Amino acid sequence: MADAAFGQFARANAAPLFRSALLLTTDWHRAEDLVQDTLARMYRIWGGIARIDNPAAYAQTVLARQFLSQRRRRSSGEIPSAALPEALATDADADLRLALLSALRSLRPADRAVVVLRYLADRSVEQVAADLDRSPSSVKVQSMRALAQLRELLGAELTELIQN
Repeated sequence: MADAAFGQFARANAAPLFRSALLLTTDWHRAEDLVQDTLARMYRIWGGIARIDNPAAYAQTVLARQFLSQRRRRSSGEIPSAALPEALATDADADLRLALLSALRSLRPADRAVVVLRYLADRSVEQVAADLDRSPSSVKVQSMRALAQLRELLGAELTELIQN
């Protein structure tokens, strides 16, 4: 019974978790691993899930904390490659998506977590502050700084992509 309920939860939330993970890690495979780790942690606490008001929001919190924890450890021996083995599609949406991922990659991990949770997972400042164990004012400052950096990085690229 509990396994079936968790399976239903995992199927319903895997896509939103993956979207957030991809934006945090900017790497498809690491995003898959991050979602897998998040769901494994959620499964471990599933017996007490009734105490959590919003399990989907809690899963996003677990995902962000897991990402930051992994970034601090840096124990992974994997090294990302700049060259892809096959050619990418050249439609504007794909170019825009790649530009966004590249810009997100340039942010510090903590800033990236704030941007993804605040604007892409549509969480309030207070929720993000609670998720990341920061004050709301710290979240506001981080998001303003990160958004300014993204605007600077994406300004010319966005104009070029929109014109094409």
